[in-house]
Amino acid sequence: MHTLIFYTTDSCHLCKQAEVLLKELQAGHDFILESVDIAADASLVERYGIRIPVVKNALTLEERPWPFHLVDLLALISG
Repeated sequence: MHTLIFYTTDSCHLCKQAEVLLKELQAGHDFILESVDIAADASLVERYGIRIPVVKNALTLEERPWPFHLVDLLALISG
């Protein structure tokens, strides 16, 4: 089973939109969604701070920064 890592933070309105899209995808596909709040780690803030929301395939390490669409997320869980 694939795992997608969702880099997010509480004060990100785009992250809320992305989360809705991810939950919609998860309703029809079998994968684990792991949310990571970047605010808890300075290195993650440095790497993803201006790019969040970002989704990453935990196995392939392929990333998709916002804006992404269902087809982009499907490609991530297929890879």
